[in-house]
Amino acid sequence: MQISRHAEVALTDPIARLGSVDWDFADAPQSSAIHSLHPYPAKFIPEIPSALIADLSVEGETVADIFCGSGTTLVEALGAGRRAIGIDANPLACLIARAKTCRLVPSIRVALDDTIQRAQQLETRVGSLPLFQQKFSSSHFRPDPKVAEFWFEPFVVEELAELRSYCLALLEPARSVALTAFSSIIVTVSKQDSDTRYVRRDKTIKPGDTCRKFIRSLQQALAAHDALQARHKSQDCAIIDGNVLMEPVTTTFDLLVCSPPYPNAYSYHLYHMTRLLWLEMDHGSFKKQEIGSHRKYSSRGRTAATAATFEEEFSTIMGWTARHLRPYRYACFVVGDSTIRGERINNGDILARVGAAHGLVEVARMKRRLRDTRKAFNPVIGKIKTEDILILQRQR
Repeated sequence: MQISRHAEVALTDPIARLGSVDWDFADAPQSSAIHSLHPYPAKFIPEIPSALIADLSVEGETVADIFCGSGTTLVEALGAGRRAIGIDANPLACLIARAKTCRLVPSIRVALDDTIQRAQQLETRVGSLPLFQQKFSSSHFRPDPKVAEFWFEPFVVEELAELRSYCLALLEPARSVALTAFSSIIVTVSKQDSDTRYVRRDKTIKPGDTCRKFIRSLQQALAAHDALQARHKSQDCAIIDGNVLMEPVTTTFDLLVCSPPYPNAYSYHLYHMTRLLWLEMDHGSFKKQEIGSHRKYSSRGRTAATAATFEEEFSTIMGWTARHLRPYRYACFVVGDSTIRGERINNGDILARVGAAHGLVEVARMKRRLRDTRKAFNPVIGKIKTEDILILQRQR
């Protein structure tokens, strides 16, 4: 059978192959359980990094995500037999990514099963106390009373404090898995309306419910890891807590796949505030470091961020990327437009322009439609229905 020149190129040229992919993935099956361990805003669907990794790298090579978030790219890289490097300034993101990408050997499973048993015993204790008896009180850490009393019922605070102490008693990686399960329930048992609505409302949380939700979350994590172990071809993953603007030290890599934060879209420090405080993570530092946050771009002061701010920050990031990406390899960015002070900003154009100045040349750009269920803190971002998959290639 004779193959046309166009078909022949598509068979050999990875960029041509990617151009024929339906990037909407509208009919894609539900993501594997590991991707649902913890709520995280603006996650890209795993089919996107999976397709890019498959065509732009080979087994044994290293895939990086410099805004790794909850670890979607890292999980897909390991499943494809690649090494993985993740970087994020959000300490909670790094915790979740570690929980998703670690290996649970038998001794770790035993430790986590023991933690579930301790939580079950606590649930029985707090759920069966008669009203005339003294209520359960934990001797362990809880956030500042202004936070604890405003966002949580008193009995929820005590259960969270005790459960957190169980998690901290574990060694890694069991600690990361347990703390991720703990963190995942915090908004659910709080008075915060939902992950994307930062207002208070009454919920029907009863004594013992917090324990039950933690137990269920940790059991789901263990089940997800059971399914993951059979699929993973690699366990080589390094996660770096750091701001990529500070040019963290890491090894070179063969492919970059990431979804950078859109300017003026989300405020991750706000989305995760109660979680960060319960985990004693530095909420204030992350708030200052966060790239693209709605708070940063909605400010009206003289130092308010603009599209030029985003371009300047990415000049540093692209320079760092060019030094760490191997020659002639690819850097992929999944990014949508932003609206800043009423003006529509094409972030794909900004990344392409800044990348070219550092020897990272645009070789492809595909457009995909966002799923209608995607939510945002900033209502303006809801008007953006598509995003670009921008592929740059290092030329030197």
